[in-house]
Amino acid sequence: MKQRSVHVLVVLFEGVQSLDVSGPMEVFAGASRFPGVSYRLRTASLDGAQVRCSSGLTLVPDTALADAPAPDLLLVPGGPGTRTPAPELVDWLRVHAPRARELVSVCTGALLLAEAGQLDGHRVTTHWSVCGTLARRFPEVRVDPDPIFVRDGRLATSAGVTAGIDLALALVEEEHGRDVALAVARQLVVFLRRPGNQAQFSAQLTAQTAVREPLRELQHWITEHPDADLSVEALAARARLSPRHFARAFQAETGLTPGRYVERVRLEQARRLLEDTTEGITGISRASGYGTPEAMRRAFVKALGAAPAEYRRRFRSQPV
Repeated sequence: MKQRSVHVLVVLFEGVQSLDVSGPMEVFAGASRFPGVSYRLRTASLDGAQVRCSSGLTLVPDTALADAPAPDLLLVPGGPGTRTPAPELVDWLRVHAPRARELVSVCTGALLLAEAGQLDGHRVTTHWSVCGTLARRFPEVRVDPDPIFVRDGRLATSAGVTAGIDLALALVEEEHGRDVALAVARQLVVFLRRPGNQAQFSAQLTAQTAVREPLRELQHWITEHPDADLSVEALAARARLSPRHFARAFQAETGLTPGRYVERVRLEQARRLLEDTTEGITGISRASGYGTPEAMRRAFVKALGAAPAEYRRRFRSQPV
């Protein structure tokens, strides 16, 4: 086990999201209670003055950014304050962010790093509500709106709020192994199971809810029957529409093609069964509508970059 102490510096500013700060810090602090693990945590604002969070909570930093020693891990949280950041904060990040061994953003903290030119050419994620804004304002940044966190070399970015905890747990696991990360997850009463490329939302939340009642009811029926015949023809018959009309109407009202929606529903079903049950791979592939283990394996590798057995090994729920 590594013995090196990791200096973590968390940047504070007016309008920061308090959970983006406290979530990762609790993970690193929890890990530091184990032998051989040491995260030295410090917070800093531009002038060392206290800052008011978006919730109204007041945070008192340890120091001013100008006086903070160079960190191993620089963490930039998000919050409404990232919409109109102080130019001095952006300038500080432009100079000091490249010096950190690891650069991490939580939620809309990615906007600050992009403003400072630290995300160009990198694949990143952020809160779903600003992914479009990030992509439009910074075309050199490769924005992936789906994962809860993304690791790209020394850079790690996460989606909203609780995804920062998932990312911090993943960083602890990288540095100190799964046992330490799992123990911290148990302390915080969370599961060490969410992979970075897990979608920010379920299929039903990702897709819009159809306006027409037959299509809306069909969406719910699909999620409850992933093992049924979910071809366009079969779904169109259930909705009492022609296949062509059904396909056009479904995409217009949900934002997803019927095939894409079904893919997401089946993937989520299979993931849940792998995480929460001891059902065999063959049984899960049938219950999820894939039919065969090979078909499910191909879907998992394409969407998650891991075969079902590997996914289960890494992310199966552990009792708290």
